[in-house]
Amino acid sequence: MIVSRVMTKNPVYTHIEATVSEARSLMDKEKISHLPVLDKNSRLAGIATKKDMLKAGPSLATSLDVYEISYLLSKLTIDKVMTKKVITTVENEVIEEAARMIVDNNIGSLPVMRGKLLVGIVTVKDLFSSFITAFGARHTGVRVSFVMQEKPGQLAKLCCALAEKGGNIASFVTQEGDYLYERGGTIKVTGMDIDEVKTVFNKAGAEILDIR
Repeated sequence: MIVSRVMTKNPVYTHIEATVSEARSLMDKEKISHLPVLDKNSRLAGIATKKDMLKAGPSLATSLDVYEISYLLSKLTIDKVMTKKVITTVENEVIEEAARMIVDNNIGSLPVMRGKLLVGIVTVKDLFSSFITAFGARHTGVRVSFVMQEKPGQLAKLCCALAEKGGNIASFVTQEGDYLYERGGTIKVTGMDIDEVKTVFNKAGAEILDIR
């Protein structure tokens, strides 16, 4: 799956002249936590987060009253608090690479660019949604986590065996095994009961780690 399939298209954004108060109100209204900031030429200049908004506020020890605080925030522009060195991605990037970039850089989102044009934004929530889809979490069925020998054709044989018994694979995610000669995976199967699935896996020489 690629980023364009999971990103929010035409994301909400603000301009660099906007005040912190305006940006905060926009984020609250749209129920978002990451707000791209565009310059006068509509090019990406930065990104502001809810955390940035909190940092822009006064400390709890301030002696200013609420009216003075509101006045100061109404004059403070978003470019003073936003992150200017923005890490971005592109539409045809694979989602696992986008996830790696988010984790490795300890950020919550990636603006998605088409050249110099902002066309979307992908967030941690978007990636979790794709994770839910990959594991078939919204499907009912028998979920099996397993390991088997890493040999050409082993997984194909397993899938064929399930199909022969009337099983339909709603989701299939593979992963590294604990040893080089193993391949692990998680399958969700519909159209079969748990005992039928156990029988197929045992005959295929797969070790069931969890089944439910």
